[in-house]
Amino acid sequence: MTGATGFVGGATLRQAVAAGWHVRALTRRVQEAREGVTWVSGALDNHGSLAELATESDVVLHIAGVVNVPTRADFEAGNATATANVVEAARAAGVRRFVHVSSLAAREPGLSNYGWSKAQAEKVVEQSGLDWTIIRPPAVFGPGDTEMLDLFRMAKRGLALVPPGRMSAIYVDELARLLLAVAADRDTSLGRIYEPDDGTPAGWSYRSFAQAVGLAVERARVSAIPVPPLLLKTAGQLDKLVRRGNAKLTPDRARYIAHPDWVASGGAAPPPGLWKPEVATGEALAATVRWYREQGWL
Repeated sequence: MTGATGFVGGATLRQAVAAGWHVRALTRRVQEAREGVTWVSGALDNHGSLAELATESDVVLHIAGVVNVPTRADFEAGNATATANVVEAARAAGVRRFVHVSSLAAREPGLSNYGWSKAQAEKVVEQSGLDWTIIRPPAVFGPGDTEMLDLFRMAKRGLALVPPGRMSAIYVDELARLLLAVAADRDTSLGRIYEPDDGTPAGWSYRSFAQAVGLAVERARVSAIPVPPLLLKTAGQLDKLVRRGNAKLTPDRARYIAHPDWVASGGAAPPPGLWKPEVATGEALAATVRWYREQGWL
């Protein structure tokens, strides 16, 4: 598994170990010993560590990637080239099953460097000759997430600035459950691209999702104000200037977010016999809020 020390990967690792899997997990930093886990020191550009990661494995689950880096070349290195390296390691080790975590952004590669790099990574996987499955998550939320934390903080104040258009969302534990179901599957999901979500028909408007977050933070009413695309892109420039490397709304991300349709395609949903959402979004948002408060983040 790559990305096991991250947000989605961490949730997936916890569920995998709880289910009795033994996981070989890539890490850049020294980790505490953990039952059911063999930590492999290395990185996505280290062919030796990737070879060690794939050795004697039944499936490679590639979750790691970059979402916020300065240049197109950085996105290419962190997503497309890194994926090629992991594919190469899987093939060399004789591992046939390959599960790749992409993004809905790959549907619109012309909008952002991020989306372009994720689309390039998908091409690598599709041309790998492996028994692959690609998962394109929508907006992912849950304990440990920092990307949507600003929305929770705004909702707590009763005023949220949101993009135009519509979106889909998925709770991180639900996504992790899907990844493990796909990793264990050797039939239904081979050669498929899935776009999972929380089961909300036609997704959410950004305004309605902000109001759902408001209920989770015990704010009865949240004024959600749509931000025009041009202003959103300007805000991306300002956030980069103010928060620099810690900016959440970079110019690249602003171009991506300004797109009006980030709803998961119903035709690309995983088959119900393989996976379907089980946790209500309101319940999942409340669990996220509890975790944020326990950490002092909210």
